[in-house]
Amino acid sequence: MKSDEPIVYLVDDDAALRDAVADLLASVGIETIAFGSASEYKAAVKRDAPSCLILDIELPDINGRDFQQQMTDGEHPPVVFITGHGDIPSSVRAMKAGAVDFLPKPFSQEALMGAIKSAVARHKESRQRRSEINALRGKYSLLTPREREVFTLVVSGLLNKQSASKLGISAFTFQIHRGQVMRKMAATSLSDLVRMSEKLGNHASGG
Repeated sequence: MKSDEPIVYLVDDDAALRDAVADLLASVGIETIAFGSASEYKAAVKRDAPSCLILDIELPDINGRDFQQQMTDGEHPPVVFITGHGDIPSSVRAMKAGAVDFLPKPFSQEALMGAIKSAVARHKESRQRRSEINALRGKYSLLTPREREVFTLVVSGLLNKQSASKLGISAFTFQIHRGQVMRKMAATSLSDLVRMSEKLGNHASGG
């Protein structure tokens, strides 16, 4: 079920810390789902909501940074690392790999809430982009093979006559196809269609 209410996933083998963080977040109306290991987190069904993953560096089944590197499918929420054994090189590597923050234990309530706010905001943005792209792909899938050719030529900047010549059709026929493309893609202008093409990327070029 899709929701706009944020969820914080917490992965740490320290039960006392899990309870403390969950209680803190509950006091400000944020739901926390806690796990004692990375494997438990991986096995759990995640809800469709803006989220943040608070991840301990030293877990019983895997190093947190190694787990971060495995999460490359784009479905996992932004990571906030927490650790009792932090060092500068570790934090730098984590941040370069996309972590939102790296908090040494014991961390303050303000530091934790600030990191969570940043992570959830980043996840909301990425979810919005993914939603827009999925909607565009749905529209693009409705185009016929010929209309997809026309789409590519229109956004390339060629004149109608030049594009029609490339396809071996009349300029009038090309304009009819172009109109169909604009209608199906719900594009209001050429620049609008170009922006759609940029968002679709390789999907619109057959890649």
